Amino acid sequence: AVVSTQSKQWYQRRVRGHSLEGKVPLIGFSGAPWTLMGYMIEGGGSKTMSKTKKWLYTCPEESHRLLKIITRVVSDYLIQQAIAGAQMLQVFESSAEYLGPELFEEFCISYLQEIALSVRKGLAERQVPDVPMIVFAKGAYHSIAKISYTGYDVVGLDWTVDPNIARDFCHIAVQGNLDPCALYAPKEELTEKVAEMVRQFGVRNYIANLGHGIYPDMDPESVKTFVDTVHRVSEEIMNKGDPFNQLYT
Repeated sequence: AVVSTQSKQWYQRRVRGHSLEGKVPLIGFSGAPWTLMGYMIEGGGSKTMSKTKKWLYTCPEESHRLLKIITRVVSDYLIQQAIAGAQMLQVFESSAEYLGPELFEEFCISYLQEIALSVRKGLAERQVPDVPMIVFAKGAYHSIAKISYTGYDVVGLDWTVDPNIARDFCHIAVQGNLDPCALYAPKEELTEKVAEMVRQFGVRNYIANLGHGIYPDMDPESVKTFVDTVHRVSEEIMNKGDPFNQLYT
């Protein structure tokens, strides 16, 4: 992908012009190759991804060719975000749930890995400090172990993944994974669900988060309850020095 100097300068001014004053981190992101390929072929969202999966079965060589092109574009896009000031990068393979283990390994894993390698190499060549990278492959619970070896720092988990299984099979930090719809629950119930999530994952190498995106009609007070509970329970665990939660180092 070719990013013009004018576009790059505009992006940098746009990002840096909105000072965050150190209050929150600036996270850059991009869709991953398979997910973007799906939007290109389906023409929008899809409940089956059948048109795109047809490509994988009937035109595997062409599918790989397209995925390679998208991989280069995504890598360059993420590099420019880091240059512009992003402090962390996340890659969303949101449509991974439509693929079984075999197709996921053939058409996703290598491209996710290539993005991580290309971004780190590109930043090093430009003498830009490395930034942490998160990979989120929704529905790819069957490949957590393999995903954790693709070169990222954190594996994002959707709400269908059991925390204990994730810890057993993932050797790096994890992020997640409360069901976004749990934010609709009454405050007391939500508080307990968040507390249990943190207790199951532990406090080492863990980023508390939802298991997918937040919905536009969500009550901000529920989000506050989520954040406050994460902070409170994490502090309780660390103050107790719970041995179980020190295993994840």
